[in-house]
This record gives sequence, C-alpha cells and structure tokens, in this order.
Amino acid sequence: MPHRRTRTNAAPLFGAALVAYAANAALGTAVAMRLVDTRDFRWLHHAMYIATCVASAAAFSAILWARPTQASRRAALALAPAAVPLAAIPYLGTHGRRHPLVALAAAPFIVAGLVCSRIPSDRK
Repeated sequence: MPHRRTRTNAAPLFGAALVAYAANAALGTAVAMRLVDTRDFRWLHHAMYIATCVASAAAFSAILWARPTQASRRAALALAPAAVPLAAIPYLGTHGRRHPLVALAAAPFIVAGLVCSRIPSDRK
C-alpha cells in the first residue's frame, strides 16, 4: 500500500502568520511613505502586530501537536528565529531606520516556516 504524502496539518497557521505579517508590513510601509494617515487609528498597526505575534506563536506550537511530526517540527524550527525581531520591535522605538529593518528581519523566517509547512512529508 503506497504511503500518501501529506502536508503538516498546521499549514494554515503558518499561512495566517504570513498574512498577518504581510498586512502589518504593508500598513507600516504605507504610513512611512505617507500614503495612509493613521493618526486617528494608530491602534490598528499595534493590533496587527499583536495578531502577527499570536499567529506566529500558534504556528510555532505545531512543534508539540501537529502531524506529521517531522514536517511540523521542521516548519516550526524554521519559524522560530522570527521571535527575536518580533520581540525586539517594541523596545527599539518606531521612528528612524531601526524599526523597519528589525521588522523585516522576521520576514525570511516567517516565509521559511510557511514553505516548510507546505512541503509534503516523505517519511514512511
């Protein structure tokens, strides 16, 4: 009986983390370029940051519960380094070059987590 290759069942969580991060980065970029004025609803960027952190933490929790185990572990470990820049952002200030550079440092790891969660598991 051939083994059916399956993606990790936590893949939607990794997708949600990427979507939340991309939306937050897009809003931040639009504000920085003065395309959008968020003075009256500054809380939106903060809420999107919290959603990004929560979605990333939920995706990382796949290391404990998701199946197939090896693929889930690989995806969670690829995402793990994103926690460092995400945790540092509130302490580095929002004005100047540092904020967007630190925020962008999380991008490769969030994308890597999504890609790894979508790769079919080949264990038999």
